[in-house]
Amino acid sequence: MLRNPLKRDEAFRILVNSYKRRLYWHIRSIVLTHEDADDVLQEVFVRIFRNIGKFKGDSALYTWMYRIATNEALSFLKRNSKIQGVDNEDSQQHLLERMTADPYFDGDQAELELQKALASLPEKQRLVFNMKYFEEMKYDDISEVLDTSVGALKASYHLAVKKIKKHL
Repeated sequence: MLRNPLKRDEAFRILVNSYKRRLYWHIRSIVLTHEDADDVLQEVFVRIFRNIGKFKGDSALYTWMYRIATNEALSFLKRNSKIQGVDNEDSQQHLLERMTADPYFDGDQAELELQKALASLPEKQRLVFNMKYFEEMKYDDISEVLDTSVGALKASYHLAVKKIKKHL
């Protein structure tokens, strides 16, 4: 760990600049709206800053950060569901409605239909599909992020693809 605060701050600034875009889009694929993704991303970088000294190097730095981002985004969704007093499925519908009203959403009807199909998936399948299909992550990296076996991830991805095709 860097002891000099100026070097530590500069190193963290480089880390933020290197990963903020990828983490933003990963978070956005979970929470769907720009405003929520922006809020969660800030929380993610606060957690990373506070816990970087605890990073053991057992995994790649980016998968460690993805795990934090994933957990923060999922916690955010659970808090919002609890506040709204709705279950996860109703919460996903509400998120879809907010996404289409989001001024940063520039998708067409096909994009909207895909998002509806994704919203109908169970949480784990949705996460695996987003990381594999959109973010083009390797199964080994997804396995580290989600703490799940590669075999289980492949099965989840396969099921997600079948459900999305059926929905579309």
